[in-house]
Amino acid sequence: MNQGALPASLLVQTDSRDLERGATFLALRGERFDGHAYVAQAFSRGAACAIVDDASAVPPGRPALVVSDTLQAYLDLGSLARTRVRGPVVGITGSTGKTTTKQFLLALLRGAGVPVTATPENENNEVGVGRFLCGLEDGDARVAIVEMGARKYRDLDVLVAAARPDVGVLTNIGEAHLEIMGSRERIAETKWALPAGSRQAVLNLADEASRERARALSAHPVWYGIDLERPPHGDRGVVVEPEAVWAIAGDGTTQTHRLSIRFPGDHNRRNLAAAFAAALLCSERVPGGADAAALAEAVGTLALPHGRYEVVELRDDVRLVFDAYNASLSGTLATLATFGREEAERRIAVLGSMAELGDDSPAMHEKIGAIAATRADVVLAGGPFADDTARGVEAAGGHVYRYATNDDAVAWLRANVQRGDAILLKGSRRYKMEEIATALGAEVFR
Repeated sequence: MNQGALPASLLVQTDSRDLERGATFLALRGERFDGHAYVAQAFSRGAACAIVDDASAVPPGRPALVVSDTLQAYLDLGSLARTRVRGPVVGITGSTGKTTTKQFLLALLRGAGVPVTATPENENNEVGVGRFLCGLEDGDARVAIVEMGARKYRDLDVLVAAARPDVGVLTNIGEAHLEIMGSRERIAETKWALPAGSRQAVLNLADEASRERARALSAHPVWYGIDLERPPHGDRGVVVEPEAVWAIAGDGTTQTHRLSIRFPGDHNRRNLAAAFAAALLCSERVPGGADAAALAEAVGTLALPHGRYEVVELRDDVRLVFDAYNASLSGTLATLATFGREEAERRIAVLGSMAELGDDSPAMHEKIGAIAATRADVVLAGGPFADDTARGVEAAGGHVYRYATNDDAVAWLRANVQRGDAILLKGSRRYKMEEIATALGAEVFR
């Protein structure tokens, strides 16, 4: 077995079924699979060598690199590829809004003519980030956007170490995965790895934890916000109003450009402000980068990713809003605030439960119910915390119907929805609220 150095130019793949001839097969382990079982198959399909942590999986006479952990090796290879990139690397993380911010940044730069690439869909863990970094070309001059997700304490450390971002965007520090992380402070420590590990941090003016920690950064951050929010004296910032963007320099000099925003929600304007700030920083780091005017012009092309406030027109002038890609306390409150401004005969909020919030789950769902009662005429409460949501609705004087299954919710809606109603579907992915949308005749993100 040859355990020598890997070649300088390397195509690394992890799926033996789609392996390209001449590629290196990296055997990953997961909860339901072990790539080591497919090493022989990878060689039969033309693999040049394999990366494994179990030497016995390699057929006799085949070249392989034996490592202690193949997942870490994937990130180490990605880190090596990162050193060969000429364009700026942007990391994006946060409890909510990171995928939307990534898509906005990608579209802004493309719309303004700046070469750019990004991690696909929600491939934001060690495997996705490793794959993306390994796929960057030697000398790649494009802006590379890396979405980074975290489910466990300090999950981001290895991602930041591999990507070494020039720009680090933190959307917010909320309560997502609180049950797994253990505390809000541990969530904050985990998320803060990105701004602390980036050359230039981009931070949310409305995020209290970011404001408290910003003073510890080695360089002044660029702040972003909406409406009347402004960066601290001496710091740069981007502020997005409903029809304009303010680009504020450290000396207070301000450029103002008109905008055409074609998506709803103050929280999404905030995501836009984050993307705009990052786009400005990236443009300063690439030859011929876009100015604020070109980026403002590109805003008119932006749309929300699928599953985020996705509006579908149904029969009888009924409008369905599908926002069930995921759900957290802050994200659900933001969605309800936007839904409460929908013009409709009646607003009906179908709320599945939120997941992974730990011991605070009952209180958080009760709070959601109380707010939902002020934003919707009728609330349908489902999931394991339906009683808590319903209790909040009733305490606020609202009308609530508890549903046990998605079929129950569909039956109620079919029997009660009237012409001109608006229906919101909001809940965590595990509760499959797309089943309700599909039953009502809407094709939405799955």
